[in-house]
Amino acid sequence: MFTGIITGVGRIVAIHDLGRSSQHGKRLTIEAPAGYLDDVGLGDSIALNGACMTVTTFNPSCHQFTIDISAESLDKTSGLDQAGSVNLEKALRAHDRLGGHIVSGHVDDVGQISHFAQIGESWELRVLAPHTLAKYLAYKGSITVNGVSLTVNKVTDLPQGCEISINLIPHTVDHTALGSLKAGSRVNLEIDTVARYVERMLSAGLTQKDPA
Repeated sequence: MFTGIITGVGRIVAIHDLGRSSQHGKRLTIEAPAGYLDDVGLGDSIALNGACMTVTTFNPSCHQFTIDISAESLDKTSGLDQAGSVNLEKALRAHDRLGGHIVSGHVDDVGQISHFAQIGESWELRVLAPHTLAKYLAYKGSITVNGVSLTVNKVTDLPQGCEISINLIPHTVDHTALGSLKAGSRVNLEIDTVARYVERMLSAGLTQKDPA
């Protein structure tokens, strides 16, 4: 379980195939900020761009750790099959503050950046989400973009998908990897857990039959 509050920006520095076929996954080596791994152990969960992964090896002296990612996870996420910056978040502990919102670390789908520009001291980020996620997106609702907990400021249903508009403050741009995004970039999206359950309860009520 996570909160969507990024605790560090790392970098994928090496990618190794775990097999020769497309059904095999990859082993990623991630370089973390200095000191980031001081309280990390084997088997701990760390979210990479919003995708929950398991630490398989780590080397605090080199500030590096590895994770194994399956072919299925690679197919359902973006940005984890190439070298580059990634948002990092360690799993939530029982006594931690819930600074963002409840995040599971399970990517629901991949969206695409349609607009990213500075407005005043902040930035406007627009993300085109697939139609399948549209019913979970609402004004002032929560969305996780590449692991970052964000608030939706506007929702627009379009023929090609559902576009959401998000305001990024300078702190978010400076302390996450979102600042490197541009129009056309693909991003991992996770819908709000509460919205997921509400939709399930409503749809179950619509299909429930009266007892004979």
